[in-house]
Amino acid sequence: MENRGQKHQRARRREALREEITSLVEGELEDPRIGLVTVNEVQLAPDGKVARVFIAVSGSDEEAVRSLEGLNASRGFIRHALTVNLGLRHAPELVFVPDRSEQAGNRVEELLQRIAKRTRHS
Repeated sequence: MENRGQKHQRARRREALREEITSLVEGELEDPRIGLVTVNEVQLAPDGKVARVFIAVSGSDEEAVRSLEGLNASRGFIRHALTVNLGLRHAPELVFVPDRSEQAGNRVEELLQRIAKRTRHS
């Protein structure tokens, strides 16, 4: 079980990774496949060797797939930049995951509005 100091350190490291990956995606990656990408969250494995990077992509599903391909192709560059910019000995393996939470939230909101409409008409 992690103590409070370890939890705080892991949280700081996740946030540093998120900020640095955001900076790299917005500024240094020149892959034309990568569209408007937002890094929402980084989850770090307990051993720190794997980081799941949750991304939201503005645009169609096709644009999201292309952006994901571009990010996966740039993984080596991003990992190298993380070691240099954050002073890490070993950067975690990056796994890019599309974040569908916003779409799910919109769907829940839509369903709640439908329910509210039905109850008003009853």
